[in-house]
Amino acid sequence: MFLAPVTQFRVSSAEAPASLPATVDADSDHELMLAVRAGEIRRLGDLFERYHKPLYGFFVRLTNQPSASEDLVQIVFYRILKYRHTYRDEGKFSAWIYHLARKVSADHFRKSARTPTPTDPADFNEQPDQEPAPDAQAGTADDLELMRRALARVTHDHREVLVLARLQHLNHQEIARLLDCSVGAVKVRAHRALKELREVYFKIRKEQAA
Repeated sequence: MFLAPVTQFRVSSAEAPASLPATVDADSDHELMLAVRAGEIRRLGDLFERYHKPLYGFFVRLTNQPSASEDLVQIVFYRILKYRHTYRDEGKFSAWIYHLARKVSADHFRKSARTPTPTDPADFNEQPDQEPAPDAQAGTADDLELMRRALARVTHDHREVLVLARLQHLNHQEIARLLDCSVGAVKVRAHRALKELREVYFKIRKEQAA
């Protein structure tokens, strides 16, 4: 079901000031969320402007469903509004919002019972060992298609770590908080995810060459 745009959370033009304070761009995500938690709901619109595109990319790469991803982004912001009182002063807002996004994603997959398939090869440049990541060799359209197919075969847990780290640019500490594990465990999972991606990529290349 389509959800009304989150930007409707902004107050009407009759209630809002002629323009936002000049400091709005300088406000951190954390400060904006504290304002939302305190009842300044219009500031949620500022967070929406900052995060709707990254969240959309996150959902598209996990679901391969662009229209559904738009709705999932809106669900995240509805939940931010609903659970704003649970936001705490410690940590980073980005980790909190992706925590919500992961829950929304899990709910979506439970309802649809469909396996997520990513749509982009993305930029996986981390090299946990001496071998280059396979996408470094993906210089042609055919190679990029191979990468898409390889990502489609990577297990969901590994794909999630790669998306969070490489596409959403969360650091290991933030991912550890999201996954409720140690930083060391995140590094191990990222290493294994890249290893799986590499193995699948070259397996597909071998299959095509046969």
